Amino acid sequence: MQKVPMTVLGAEMLRDELQRLKSVERPKIILAIAEARAHGDLKENAEYHAAREQQSFAEGRIQEIEGKLSNCQVIDVTQFENTDRVIFGSTVSMMNLQTQEEVKYKIVGEDEANIQSGKISVTSPIARAMVGKFAGDAVEVQTPDGVIGYEIIEVEYI
Repeated sequence: MQKVPMTVLGAEMLRDELQRLKSVERPKIILAIAEARAHGDLKENAEYHAAREQQSFAEGRIQEIEGKLSNCQVIDVTQFENTDRVIFGSTVSMMNLQTQEEVKYKIVGEDEANIQSGKISVTSPIARAMVGKFAGDAVEVQTPDGVIGYEIIEVEYI
């Protein structure tokens, strides 16, 4: 199976969620199921069915996170020498050549991507266009609105 890249922060966030699900959510759900069972007939007990559905969701998420963590390759970009080359985990400042607007993105794993916080997935079109390029290079990104040109201004390993 192929390893999935993940930043240190992304792996930490998944571990925190896993810990919360196992130590907080799971006991809460077990308690809710026990209380619902105490109310009697399970066939017509909406609380019981809702609690079982929550349990199913939580257990599925636990398995998903455990699978991701066991199959991830945590990459700490701060341990690399900065060569101004765009790599996984680097933070890239670039200029949109059409609008002259400057944007800054951190290239992260798929589970960590959040465009509002400036984190884009390594599999996104813009990240795929930038990876391997250097500060000062121009890149073209194919978007639904057409091709957009960017100039890479700065590459940081933070």
